[in-house]
Formats: sequence, C-alpha cells, structure tokens
Amino acid sequence: MQPFVFNTTPQIIFRSGAVADVAAIAGGVVGDLVLVITDVGIRRLGLLEPAIASMTAAGTQVIVFDAVEADPSLDTVTDAVETGRRAGATGVIGFGGGSSLDVAKVAALLLGSAQDIERAWGVGNALGPRLPLVLIPTTAGTGSEVTPVAIITVGGTEKKGVSSPLILPDIAILDPRLTLGLPPQTTAATGIDAMVHAIEAYTSASANNNPLSKMLARQALRLLGQNIERAVFSGHDLVARSGMLLGSMLAGQAFANSPVAAVHALAYPIGGSFHVPHGLSNALVLPHVLRFNAATVSSLYAEIAADAFPDLEREQDESARTSAFIEALAVLPLRLGLPQRLRDVGISEDDLSKMARDALKQTRLLVNNPRDVTEQDALAIYRSAW
Repeated sequence: MQPFVFNTTPQIIFRSGAVADVAAIAGGVVGDLVLVITDVGIRRLGLLEPAIASMTAAGTQVIVFDAVEADPSLDTVTDAVETGRRAGATGVIGFGGGSSLDVAKVAALLLGSAQDIERAWGVGNALGPRLPLVLIPTTAGTGSEVTPVAIITVGGTEKKGVSSPLILPDIAILDPRLTLGLPPQTTAATGIDAMVHAIEAYTSASANNNPLSKMLARQALRLLGQNIERAVFSGHDLVARSGMLLGSMLAGQAFANSPVAAVHALAYPIGGSFHVPHGLSNALVLPHVLRFNAATVSSLYAEIAADAFPDLEREQDESARTSAFIEALAVLPLRLGLPQRLRDVGISEDDLSKMARDALKQTRLLVNNPRDVTEQDALAIYRSAW
C-alpha cells in the first residue's frame, strides 16, 4: 500500500443547537478575548447572537469583525488582523461561509506568528504558531472547517492560497440549524461545490490520494446526492440540512488530504474576474471537465456514479455509467434552478482566452488532475461551457 499522510481537525462537534454552547465547548481553547470573524449578512440574520450570548455570559469579551465579503481580499485579511491586534485577541472564531472561515484561518496565523503573508502563500510555507482557532460553518459546501487551506483574492482577481496543517482549527462546531435559512440558490451552489470536492478527491492524481479520502468521498456523495434536492426545495427540513452539512464536512476531509484539481482551477478565473460565487463557478465547468478527464479515469467515475445517483446502479457497462454520471451532473444545476452556461453569468466569448491563461496559473491544482491540461485544453473546456 502506498504511504500517505492524513490530517484533519482534532475535534469535530456535530449537534443541532451546539452554537448556543460555544462557551462550554470552546471557551477553554480561545481564551477570554475572542475575535469573531464573520460577514454582515450573518449578523443581520441574527445567527451569531446565541454564540455571543454564550460567550459573554461566561465572561468572555467578544470583538466582532463582520466585513468579510465573497472571495475575500487581502485587504480584508489585513483589516481583520489589525482589529484583533488592537484588541489583544487571545483566540479567533470563524463564523459563516467559506470566506469567513478562510479569513479566520489566515488571521489566526498572522496574529499568532506575525509572519509576513507573502512568505506564507503556497504549500507548507506557514511557520506558525497561530492563535487558538474555532470554526463554525453556516453553509454546507466548502468544508473549510476541516481543510488546511485558505483562499484569498490578491490584486483584485488573482486567487492565492495558504496551505498548511497549521491552519486546521482546534475545534469545528457543526450545527445544522445554522443552515436552515440558506436561500435555495446558495444551498444548490454550495451543495454542488461539496460534490465537486468529493469527486475530485476520489480521482486526484496526488501522490497522497489514499483509502481514507476515497472512503470519505464516497460517503459524502451518498449524503449529498440523497439530500441536495430536499435541502433546496424544502429548506427547513432539518434531516436534509444535517445530511448536507455532514456530507460537506466529509468531502472537506477527503480533499484536504487528496487535493482537488482542474474543476477548481478553471472555476477560479470565473469567481476572481466575474465575481461569480465559488460553488456556482464549479458547477458551470464541472461536467465539461469530467468529459475531458473521462478518457483517463472513466473507471473511477463509474465507481462513484451510483453513490451520488443510486439509479445508475443498473448501468452495468462502465462507459455507459460514466456518461450517465456526467450527464446527471450536467442537468443537476438546471433541476436546482442554477444557471448552466458561462454566458448566463455575464461572461462573453471574448473573455474565454484570458480565462484559459489565468486557469493555467493554478499549478498547485492542475498537478492533481488525472489528465494534463494545456491552455488549449482549458480554452476548449470553457468554450464547451459557454
């Protein structure tokens, strides 16, 4: 058996209503002056209030930074760090979607180590230490609460990542009640994002692709495939929401150790240049990348097809099952009410060449793709998605 390394969050708490017990769960970890990093939408919805009430009742001082935006910028990270530094924060809590959790990871690193962010970009360059860190997701998609990666937008459009086990949190708190209010489109896009994580982890060409990641990816696809439509169209179904949140986390554990590839590489220029949400960016290119990859990994797609779509179990022929799997993923956004084509999100045909060039800059992702991707390949994939 090939050797591998598997890292994940040391403590994961999955419980409906857990957010109201944050002080009991995490107070001994984050200390007595906590920087909470979130976005203004979370505050307006009141989702943060039970956590703040829990901490203040326990005597913990809470400083809230709520300026995180979608595809968070380096300026936002800098502002969060300055807020924490001025307050003398003893710990960080990230509360929200993947953007808030990613900012919290980087802020905890910079507050704890004073490392120059320019030296932390890339794989294994974070030096640490970091401040104590707790992550609480409010969407079921990124799995950021169990991944050692944070993605930040630099210079307006370029995505850069910090990738290191050092930024895994001390505790992840998963409370499915926090996801009940997610709008249908957000539920759909983040759910497909989680499915992409599982699919790319299972087929990753990374030398660290391993049996644990494969097992988690398949279980994630079962949960996500079974629950995504119910979560979208019956948003207050707690069983469906719980399945999506757990599936997202399992997919996060899978790709945290068996990294994602060309779907994400081609999605980043869509989000970075056109401000399309990350999950939707992935959904727009997913079937087109899978068709490209099928020449190399058709057997792997056939293995997981029925995990996501149980009806495909009856397809005995490998090629037919793979084709049916890709087609099912191609029509899923339509069934869930999402745009299907790049043109539907304001991207013109003239934009595609630059997007292909930008996608090829994502070398840390493309190295994991099971089939080599050239600039011409990327352009052809974008054209098929346009």
